[in-house]
Amino acid sequence: MLVYPSSIDLSGRTLRFLTGRLAARRQDIGTRWRRLPASRQALLALAHLRCGDTYAQLAAGFGIGIATVYRYICEAVQALAAIAPSLAEAMRTIRQKVFVILDGTLLPIDRIAADTPYYSGKHKRHGMNVQVLTDPFGRLLWASPALPGSTHDLTAARHHGIIAALTEAGLRCWADKAYQGADGPVRVPFRERHLKRWKPRHNTTHAKIRCLGEQAMATLKNWRLLRKLRCSTNRITDIVKAVLVLHHAST
Repeated sequence: MLVYPSSIDLSGRTLRFLTGRLAARRQDIGTRWRRLPASRQALLALAHLRCGDTYAQLAAGFGIGIATVYRYICEAVQALAAIAPSLAEAMRTIRQKVFVILDGTLLPIDRIAADTPYYSGKHKRHGMNVQVLTDPFGRLLWASPALPGSTHDLTAARHHGIIAALTEAGLRCWADKAYQGADGPVRVPFRERHLKRWKPRHNTTHAKIRCLGEQAMATLKNWRLLRKLRCSTNRITDIVKAVLVLHHAST
């Protein structure tokens, strides 16, 4: 197999952060020897998460076995997921915002037609539902654990306790039509077919505010592994948590 040098569009601060987490983990479990030092393991994990490189590609590039690549990546993801903020912890920062934007996204997965719970009728594909909270400028604040793609956005928001947390904090929230019926602090557009009077202007203003939340979706999808996940669905929540931690570490 041919091997060539490549690049990852992340800062050195991100690499140093992950290297520190892995070095601390190795010290905790008493690791004596590894095929790769912590810095190379961190680089390997970032190449997988950011660029979506496969295990076979990484094994050839780093001169190790595919099974070793798998173990190294799982270890890095678990180390990051362990320090990811819960919704209650994230609310300490979110409470300071004027308002937030709530939106859901579907992370595509590699599944067959028989896997009905993972099929999203809205997107016409299999995937995992992830809810995202952003600040008024569209900056990613928090991402939820992943649920099967057939889960409705409003159901997912209630399942994660997002609506209850926002209500308790008294924080206004802008969301799209999928969250009709959320009530409380959640603002949604009108759904009537023929809007009259001031309602069209309200919907236009609402859309201008809410569309900034799409920047957070682009931030997630910049981690190219999330564009097409081929791993077990049981690992996707940890991957999303790991990406969230790395994103905050790099900003």
